[in-house]
Amino acid sequence: MDYADKEEFLKEFGEDYGYPNGPKSIDQIRATEFKRLENGTVYLDHAGATLYSELQMEAIFRDFTTNVYGNPPNCKSLIHILDSQSDISLATCDIVRAAREQVLDYFNASMKDYKCIFTSGATAALKLVGEAFPWSHQSSYMYTMENHNSVLGIRDHVYPLAISRYALSQGAAAFAIDVEEAVDNDGLSEGLVTSTKISLHPIQRRKGASFPERDPAGDAYNLFAFPSECNFSGSRFNLDLVNIMKKNPERILEISPFSKGRWMVLIDAAKGCVTQPPDLSKYPVDFVVMSFYKIFGYPTGLGALIMRNDAAKLLKNTYFSGGTVAASIADIDFVKRRQGVEELFEDGSASFLSIASIRHGFNLINSLTVPAICRHIASLGMYVRKVLLSLRHENGADVCTIYATYTSEVSYHDTGSMVSFNLKRPDGSWFGYREVEKLASLSGIQLRTGCFCNPGACAKYLGLSHSDLLSNIEAGHVCWDDNDIIHGKPTGAIRVSFGYMSTFEDAKKFIDFIRNSFVSFPNKSANGNLSRGGSSHFSPEGIRMVMQFVILLYLASDLFRISGMERWLSVSKYVIKFITVYPIKSCAGFSVERWPLCSTGLLHDREWLLKSQTGEILTQKKINDEVLRKEAQVPEMCLISTYIDLNQEILVVKSPRCRDELPINLKPDSYNGGIDEIDLYGQRYEVLGYADEVNLWFSKAIGRPCSLLQCFSPKFRVCLNKRGDTVMCRDLESRLNFTNEAQFLLVSEESVSDLNSKLSSKADTRKGIDGVTVKVNPMRFRPNLVVSGGEPYAEDRWRNLKIGGCNRCQMINFTHKDGQVQKSKEPLATLASYRRLKGKILFGILLRYDITELDTDSYLEVGQEVHVNPE
Repeated sequence: MDYADKEEFLKEFGEDYGYPNGPKSIDQIRATEFKRLENGTVYLDHAGATLYSELQMEAIFRDFTTNVYGNPPNCKSLIHILDSQSDISLATCDIVRAAREQVLDYFNASMKDYKCIFTSGATAALKLVGEAFPWSHQSSYMYTMENHNSVLGIRDHVYPLAISRYALSQGAAAFAIDVEEAVDNDGLSEGLVTSTKISLHPIQRRKGASFPERDPAGDAYNLFAFPSECNFSGSRFNLDLVNIMKKNPERILEISPFSKGRWMVLIDAAKGCVTQPPDLSKYPVDFVVMSFYKIFGYPTGLGALIMRNDAAKLLKNTYFSGGTVAASIADIDFVKRRQGVEELFEDGSASFLSIASIRHGFNLINSLTVPAICRHIASLGMYVRKVLLSLRHENGADVCTIYATYTSEVSYHDTGSMVSFNLKRPDGSWFGYREVEKLASLSGIQLRTGCFCNPGACAKYLGLSHSDLLSNIEAGHVCWDDNDIIHGKPTGAIRVSFGYMSTFEDAKKFIDFIRNSFVSFPNKSANGNLSRGGSSHFSPEGIRMVMQFVILLYLASDLFRISGMERWLSVSKYVIKFITVYPIKSCAGFSVERWPLCSTGLLHDREWLLKSQTGEILTQKKINDEVLRKEAQVPEMCLISTYIDLNQEILVVKSPRCRDELPINLKPDSYNGGIDEIDLYGQRYEVLGYADEVNLWFSKAIGRPCSLLQCFSPKFRVCLNKRGDTVMCRDLESRLNFTNEAQFLLVSEESVSDLNSKLSSKADTRKGIDGVTVKVNPMRFRPNLVVSGGEPYAEDRWRNLKIGGCNRCQMINFTHKDGQVQKSKEPLATLASYRRLKGKILFGILLRYDITELDTDSYLEVGQEVHVNPE
């Protein structure tokens, strides 16, 4: 840690950072309440879910192990029915009522005006409002572009044969708005009117619906929803919008017919209530939704709807349950409902243990005070924002684009707890946010990427039109996939967010990570360093194509019997040192001195795979793709050893979890599991299954039900596009078994040696799982071929090979020891620091065998020379 940096930070933010007037300093909080972060983990996703305190959990544990809490079926009313409840139920009722009061106190809401309804989260609270609101064909549902998907859901979407109670299905109009607000120096609501501009997006109506024209008298009920803090940008909305919309909506909506009627206001405070909960004594909001894990980490699965009493009278809960009825008759249509607000809307038994635990979270927050938490978090957000904006590449180009609406006149106390941004290369092209996320994970940094379930804000800040969005969807892009750049534009962003326990050291480690990984310095041309920032002759699209199409390499003397081979030179004496065959995808391979070639590469290489009962392909790594790559991560597969005896025509497998080895006959008459089809990596394969005893052995070996499948060579082959549609394959001559992209992976001993040199010479020597400096064996990369001869990374420059990325790169961070699979961050973290180009970590080369020269006696053999056509 550079202490000068922290001193500079404290000069600017020292009065607000670290709770200088609190019961504990930030360093004491981290040392006593978050010891689990001492391993170097930097958690920067507090907008997603903040962390629970260890002292908080200890208090909950003491509470639950000291007291007895029972199901309180009738405690929602303020009046006890003493003759029908046990002492335990009564005690639980007291805890639940006290929790309601604590929630209302947090929002400065009077119990005379408001009620607290416990739900399973903010989304459930929004769903409740949407379902029970008195929509009509004269109603309007207005919401800001910055609203979360859970708020957008109130407008409704058409589902066949579904009966919906949401806005559009009930005939209401729905529309989004943009709120543009200039800085209001006097802070008065009148100032807001003159400095706020509302822009309406297209009006949405249910297609095919026929409703009367709107009544100019305006007796309908309308709903306006906005977030107190946008979970995409961190922008905060002026709560004076509440008073204006409730008292004089014409001043915002001007002469629009939608200004008529009674406007009710809903605030999504799931994010904003962490540092600035809406003060309901000043702003008479009708509905406020929140989740507790956003504030103090635990419990999850519990939220609340804070509702004005007069608004509650308008909602109609059509469903009834044990907790919401006073009486019902089973065989006739008779129900008498309870009268209390909580009783009407809390279906079933309360989550009383979760409710009992929230007081311990509030006690922690109240000890620090919300204003102090707000100042502490804002100081970190402003620091990160300022440093990111100051970063420049060596050519002077900006590194970072931040998505926010802040101006220089806005106090950093009002800038929220998050920073959302994207990163650019020196040539102006974008780094993919998934690349940033994966590299951050290798550095022990947890952050969030994507659109954060906020499509309106995402499109607004990224400048994505409807055409862009529809084009992205047509290209196969869905939430949480790896399609981070489409047509040169980012489809989402990177978000870091801070919590009350975040430290300057967390922020500094993140900044150092960005600077070291994404800011270009003078390019290095030796020792395997790949240039960043667009100086490479590869285009962004070119690198992606490299990963899919690999041009042929001719290996071994048997293959040099074609015309024109005088072009091929042996500039350096490369020789094959190791040959490894991996019969079962993701399981261990075996080394050979000599092995036959076939049309798919090495005979029987990746010819088998394991599939789960739910249809997922099992591998040591995980690749997420909605259509082409549906895999489940099972690191234990590396414990399965394999060997093929060609003379006996058997595959032998062993596992420390199985007492006996399993011989599998390679002869065609040994298959009795039938023929099936699977889709993998954009291709459709015919596969052969095995008997139950084989599948049971593998299920025991990996600890989950699975089946063994063998690639069956069809007479024809089909390929799939991103939507899963059948199309013509680009290369019908190329054949693959269950390999990812090519038939072979080749690495050189010299390149691995250079990598090990860098691992051992790092200033902050990274430690392996056994406490010693990491040293990588070439076999860690699961290559088919290891060669020796020449300089490190000379294979990068072989003319007739395009550089490919090792798609097994996640696997190389798994090791196994004493029958246990463990994961480390090396060597991938080091490779990322100097072997990353356009989002790909490159090591080794992918090869494809030229089947036009195949004969019946082609072999690869250890010791053979490898002839290359150099650059």
